[in-house]
This record gives sequence, structure tokens and C-alpha cells, in this order.
Amino acid sequence: MTHSMTRRDLMRVAGTAAAAWTLQERESFSAAPKAKVESLSVISQRPEYYHGWPTVVRCRNGELLVVCSGGREQHVCPFGWVELIRSKNEGRTWSWPRVLWDGPLDDRDAGILETSRGTLLATTFTSTAYQTSLQKAEKAPANGPETWDAQRLARWQAADGRATQAEKESLLGGWMIRSTDAGLTWSAPYRCLANSPHGPIQLTDGRLLYAGKQFGYGDRRIGVCESNDDGQTWRWLAGIPTRQGDAHADYHELHAVEAADGRIIAQIRNANEDNKGETLQSESSDGGRTWTTPHSIDVWGLPSHLLLLQDKNLLMTYGYRRKPHGNKARLSRDHGRSWSDPMTLSKDGAGGDLGYPSTVQLKDGSLLSIWYERFADSPRAVLRQARWSL
Repeated sequence: MTHSMTRRDLMRVAGTAAAAWTLQERESFSAAPKAKVESLSVISQRPEYYHGWPTVVRCRNGELLVVCSGGREQHVCPFGWVELIRSKNEGRTWSWPRVLWDGPLDDRDAGILETSRGTLLATTFTSTAYQTSLQKAEKAPANGPETWDAQRLARWQAADGRATQAEKESLLGGWMIRSTDAGLTWSAPYRCLANSPHGPIQLTDGRLLYAGKQFGYGDRRIGVCESNDDGQTWRWLAGIPTRQGDAHADYHELHAVEAADGRIIAQIRNANEDNKGETLQSESSDGGRTWTTPHSIDVWGLPSHLLLLQDKNLLMTYGYRRKPHGNKARLSRDHGRSWSDPMTLSKDGAGGDLGYPSTVQLKDGSLLSIWYERFADSPRAVLRQARWSL
């Protein structure tokens, strides 16, 4: 039996119209600062491909790295690979993409971390959800409205034929690759125990912590795993409980940050029927070993990325798939206990096929956020960035 691994299949929210989302954003605990957006620009350089779900990191040497799922034909397809681009000038220009990993399945969301030892860890998860569309096309009557042209059908069939069905089943799940030479060479992919779009974080005690969900194996619970050897091996540390009325199946796409007061904040994309698109938050005061029951922070948006700023405040950035479609940010001045009203980073989106922003702080204190977005005049999504400041 094939297990589809896209978020939409797992959350059963494919095609849900914005009007069906019931959670309303309410006034939060503190007033929002203004986001002063300096510029918006497209940074991906191969318009023939669809790009999705990026993560940006600022390395200790000042270089910026972005990983994403590239080489794609559309949102769900068999062609995705993990690619990387670099900037040596604070995001003003970007390198030609380099493919880090192209397996026989669809390689999707890509995360990246530079550890305190200078090691780079890139993450992804694999999917066969494209097979639903392929099988439908193979059964479509000739010259019908759902009939594909012969070249497209042959292309998808060839990509699907790179592995047997048994091999595909064995390759589903979350994966990591590792580089100890600044990304010149990379390890073979190896399993990690959880997956989330933006990957793991490093704690001040030296441990690596990965807040995420089990994909492709286990019971698909959410929680955190840790590494004490610079990301070479991982062990499950703790589960995160569910709110009354929710289930682990409702929770997806976590990201975590260590606040300046030592607490660890994890945010969760909630997909239960009552609160689709709501961001929940859980906290740990003992290094990730136990977690509070997730609670609402009065935010509608998905999913979030968390960043500790130079002034020790916390920043969350997230996609906004309601009109006006775009991306938003919020600030916490009390270590994640409350969040400001939303700041708008972009609001000119053509629809909901956008988001998954992540953010870095530049040397001068300004901010750079990068996300994916499909424009109205193209079937392909691009990587887009905002240069902004508070």
C-alpha cells in the first residue's frame, strides 16, 4: 500500500477554501512595531522549474545559504530535489543553484542549520503523493478533459519508474545530509527521527534539538529528538502532548527556538476541523524533556519560523493564505509569552500557493525573509525575499 506523504494528504485539507477556516485573528497582548519593507525581489534563477518551501540560514562567516525543493513541475509532482543557493553579500545577489540530493521520490521541504562546529545539516522528506494524479491520468479517456499530453504522461511515468513500489515504501520519511567542509561535499542521506520544514536548532548547552513529526514510520507523533554528536545520530527525547479535543494527526510543521530566558518555544501548525490554520504553541523549561499542552496564541497563519534576535526578542514569520495573500511577522518582547499584532511583509499574493517564510538577521540588524510564491501569470512558483527592518 502506498502512503502519501504530502502535508495536504496527511492533514486532509487539500483544496480547503479560505472561507472554511473558522479561527479569527484577535488582538494580541502588545502593539505591533512597524515592518519597514525596503524591497521585494525574486531570487530563484530557473523559471522553468517550480521552487518550494525554502529555509535560509546566516553562517558564522556571514554567508547566507538557502535550501529548497527545486526541479519541480508543480506543487505535487515526482521531480523534486533538494537544492542550495549562496549569497556572499547579505542577499543582494545569489549563486546558481546546486543540487544536493535528488532521490527516486519527490524530495520536498528543505531545512538547514549551521552548528557551532561549522557543520551544515540539510533536511527533507520524501513523498509518493504524486502517484494519485499519475494514476488518474493513466486511466483518463482519450481526448477527455483530464487527459494529459503524451509527453507529460511519459515524463511522469519515467520519473515514477526510478524505483520499484517496494523501494519507494522503504524510502518514505524524513532524511538528513551533513557537510563538514562548508557545503563542498555532503554525506549520504540518513534517517532522522522527526521532520519539519525548517529543520533542527542548536541549544546553548551544545545539543541539537529537532522539533517535528514522524513521517513514514512510527506512530506519526509530534515531539523532539536530540543529537549530542553534531547531528550524526539522533534519539527521541520527548513527545509534545495534545490539547483536549485534538490529536497528533492534527499537528504538523513544528519549529522551535531557545528564548533568552532559557525556555524552548515550539510552534505547531494545527489542522483540526475546528481550528484549521491556527498556530499553537508549547513550551519547555527543562531543555526539551517535558512540554506544556499546546495552546492558542491567537494567530491564524501557517507554518511559522522562529528566530532569536540580537536584542534577545523573538520573531515569528509565517505565511498568510487569506486575502490579501502574503506573509506576516510578529514580535515577542517577553520570551514568547505574548506576541505583537501582525506586521505585513507582503500582501500581493495571487492565491494560497505561497509562504513557508524563514528569516535571518543581517550584520546591520536588518532582516531578510525568504519564502516561495506562485504568481498569477505562471504555473511555476519562485523564491522571493523581503529586505526589511523593525
